Amino acid sequence: MKITDLKTYVVGNPPPHHGGQYFVFLKLTTDDNIKGFGEVYGVPFSPHKVTQLIEDLVERYVIGWDPFKIELLWRTIYSSGYSQHPDLTTQGVLSGIEIACWDIVGKALNQPIYNLLGGQVHEKLRSYTYLYAAPQTVLSEGRRATSIHTDPEIAPERAAYYAEQGFTAVKFDPVGPMSALDPRQLSLEVLENAELVTKNVREAVGSRCDLLIGTHGQMTTSSAIRLARRLEQFDPLWFEEPVPPENRSEMARVARFTTIPVATGERLTTKYEFVELLEKQAAAILQPALARVGGILEAKKIAGMAEAHYVQIAPHLYCGPLEAAANIQIATCSPNFLIQESIETFGGFYAELLNEPIKWEDGYIIPPDKPGLGVELNEEVAAQHPYEGTIFPPMATRSE
Repeated sequence: MKITDLKTYVVGNPPPHHGGQYFVFLKLTTDDNIKGFGEVYGVPFSPHKVTQLIEDLVERYVIGWDPFKIELLWRTIYSSGYSQHPDLTTQGVLSGIEIACWDIVGKALNQPIYNLLGGQVHEKLRSYTYLYAAPQTVLSEGRRATSIHTDPEIAPERAAYYAEQGFTAVKFDPVGPMSALDPRQLSLEVLENAELVTKNVREAVGSRCDLLIGTHGQMTTSSAIRLARRLEQFDPLWFEEPVPPENRSEMARVARFTTIPVATGERLTTKYEFVELLEKQAAAILQPALARVGGILEAKKIAGMAEAHYVQIAPHLYCGPLEAAANIQIATCSPNFLIQESIETFGGFYAELLNEPIKWEDGYIIPPDKPGLGVELNEEVAAQHPYEGTIFPPMATRSE
């Protein structure tokens, strides 16, 4: 079997853009007409430039390749250009290619990918969602979806709404916007508001839901510790990216000074960056994004390293449904899986992009038993929603 063809899609995600403004998908086809789908996430260039990068790597390394030789293909692309170093761009593109190869292999063997990586461990996967604004809130008040996280009245209302849907965990960022100048020392006003928001969310959901503090590296180490001490009384399940991901030693310092488990990993790639988190005891929960980290096999290796350190995995998802499908495969076969990020209940445009939607029931994802990723991209829908814009707006240069 050889890979003979590539097709890419840059898909515009209609408002309210849950999961991002656009998704980058690819399809690899073999000489016996087996199709494998993948997704590329987080490459810091305009999406149509990203498709050119995909085309370049596929033309040089993938056309004519046996899709079963995933490990060798990974090493070949990882070492391309005498790099052999974690790189967001290379790893994002490689992730999409690798996921598509696994989809082909699963379909060729008529098995879901999780059965090829040790077999099913979990019959259902606990899931959580971010707090998103209600449509009427966005229309009537002009709020951005993320601004509700710092609102001590709206955030608990939305948390209660998701708890009623069946979610047993919700995520929110009570600190506020990120900026290109982070990390920063939070003001007393911001600290007090974050404490109030978290208090109100806890009161709204009681013990029905875990609270996931989903910060985005906005704080210095000392500021993160100050915030953590205020929030410990509400017993969050985790404190996500309390400092930027570039300095694992400082993240470890936060972890030592709080009882809240630290979670991180969405902006890291490969086993080589994740092993530093484990060596420094910087995180209790790892959050690889499979369309960025290096793909499915790389995530399985990271999960294995984490398991030996009694660290759990919670695959990150702010992306399209093909990364979600890859996350579900790795979560299903990993003993140390904790919880899977959802885009609400995977409805709306997320469901339209797949021939059969991801199955979500009463707070849990039900892993598919179909071969490969277990889902198929609806290429007609993808083609009908081309994205014509550029990359996300740059991060602000001010924090307020």
